Amino acid sequence: MSSSASIKQNSPKKPLFTRFLDSVEYLGNLLPHPITLFALFCVAILVASGIAGYFDVAVVDPRPEGAKGRAADGMIQVVSLLNADGLELIVTNLVKNFVGFAPLGTVLVAMLGVAIAEYSGLLSAAMRGLVMGASKRMVTVTVVFAGIISNTASELGYVVLIPLAAMLFHSLGRHPLAGLAAAFAGVSGGYSANLLIGTVDPLLSGITETAAQMIDPTYTVGPEVNWYFMFVSTFFIAGMGAFVTEKIVEPKLGKYNDEEASEDLSNDKMGSLTAVEKKGLKLAGVAILVVSALLAWTVVPADGILRSDAGTIAGSPFLKSIVAFIFVFFAIPGFVYGKVVGTMKTDRDVIDAMAKSMSSMGMYIVLVFFAAQFVAFFKWTNFGQVFAVAGADFLQSIGLTGPMLFFAFILMCGFINLMIGSASAQWAVTAPIFVPMLMLVGYAPETIQAAYRIGDSTTNIITPMMSYFGLILAVATRYMKNLGIGTLIATMLPYSLCFIVGWSVLFYLWVFVFGLPVGPGAATYYTP
Repeated sequence: MSSSASIKQNSPKKPLFTRFLDSVEYLGNLLPHPITLFALFCVAILVASGIAGYFDVAVVDPRPEGAKGRAADGMIQVVSLLNADGLELIVTNLVKNFVGFAPLGTVLVAMLGVAIAEYSGLLSAAMRGLVMGASKRMVTVTVVFAGIISNTASELGYVVLIPLAAMLFHSLGRHPLAGLAAAFAGVSGGYSANLLIGTVDPLLSGITETAAQMIDPTYTVGPEVNWYFMFVSTFFIAGMGAFVTEKIVEPKLGKYNDEEASEDLSNDKMGSLTAVEKKGLKLAGVAILVVSALLAWTVVPADGILRSDAGTIAGSPFLKSIVAFIFVFFAIPGFVYGKVVGTMKTDRDVIDAMAKSMSSMGMYIVLVFFAAQFVAFFKWTNFGQVFAVAGADFLQSIGLTGPMLFFAFILMCGFINLMIGSASAQWAVTAPIFVPMLMLVGYAPETIQAAYRIGDSTTNIITPMMSYFGLILAVATRYMKNLGIGTLIATMLPYSLCFIVGWSVLFYLWVFVFGLPVGPGAATYYTP
């Protein structure tokens, strides 16, 4: 027997879980960049539309006679774009598709305000004060909670909080990787939850609205439609993350030995808030109260100027303009803090902060260009409606139309997220299919979007395809020099499993048992 055959025979067989992770990593690495992926999807739709158009692929339109957009013959026909009319449609609408893509403007405007708060140092100081000011008894839940609310500020949680949490746990004599894992679970595993309406809300709602309009051209989905559920989810995930850290992850890691570190940790200390930073936070807090009071004055009174014509908050100018208020809510306190601590002395500093934020959005803007074309092509060809009708008929034929449908949907979204780590990229691909499909089964887009956010968030922490996974691994190896990607994923797996089960159960109880709306004015069921 050859030596190579002998080695192969004697080498231990990898555990099933390790082989699964290896397969995910391998498959994920086969996927091109999300931007390239959308470009390829556009080409695929063009070719598929030509083939389907040639064979006259069509389905029966389930909408009642006389409904807007319903064809006279009652059929939904696939429209080919591989002809002269299709070429004209593409070239004349290329720019319109891009600038009219619903999430683009809302996300950019919201980020301008967040940028002022971030670059002034307000968000970083607030996060440090929250984590470092927590009692030893509450430090774990505070770290997870801070991680969840940090997603309002883009990458701040990854860059600031996760290394900070590892240092905090180390300084308390606890395992630093437990602190890292707790923060990572909050920042990424609880990505969609938050107390405030952040930049992810308009990003997803814009895509959801476009998908919903394939079935109902007048349907609108605002950024606030998941706020109730995500507000409660913040505390739920914080508590669950703390439980997993203290009862599962930290006992498994055991007692930490500084000799495991890859560098000297004697100077591994955290800088406390300075007197001027504390003053800045206090005055920024006052600014937040003033801004909140002014906003409340426009909607709380029965005759509030930003209530709807009917005197209600639902459908009011306030909710329709929520992105503008996100901008104001972050920009004013951010400027006040920057003025106090000296990071924003003139209007030039404010402008520079917003400009830096926009420069960091370059990749997103390029992604949006191709995603917008993909969504438009999908709509023009009627593929979304055809798939939706066919999918809805299939679900009804197997009897999977009740609440259990959402458990399967959440699991599917979580699996896809293992290979497409971007929330917007995955939703731009899947929403045009599943939003219309589940609407035809009877569920509202707001509820569908809330379920998607659970699946998309809970597997972020176990996929190497997540954009910040390399950064997390680099921080972890500072404390454990021999730590590999498999060890990190295995450490985070208990969070992922507990989050997807617990959060799904919370969703089921919230929506189907207690019958609560997932957000202001959000419907649970869709009726044509």
